[in-house]
Amino acid sequence: MYIPSKRQLQNAMKLKVMIKPSNNEKKKLSVYKNGVKVADIGASGYMDYDMYLRHFGKDYANERKRLYKIRHQKYRLIKDTPAYYSDRILWT
Repeated sequence: MYIPSKRQLQNAMKLKVMIKPSNNEKKKLSVYKNGVKVADIGASGYMDYDMYLRHFGKDYANERKRLYKIRHQKYRLIKDTPAYYSDRILWT
């Protein structure tokens, strides 16, 4: 089970959503808005920004973040989508 970091919890609070570990084994987190589940985010088999920070340091993590944002540019800015929440919670 994936445990959200303090930074991820703070990012969720800024968006006025709540996050919990996902019941979907293929996803890391479930996102709730006004008590209603709106998305499952973060593929469980892949690393996110916090994981890169812990394992490889800030420079490498920032490069992975830059590449993630380029790769997901088409959808990550569409508000209230799984891509949006993933970008704002896992990669900011």
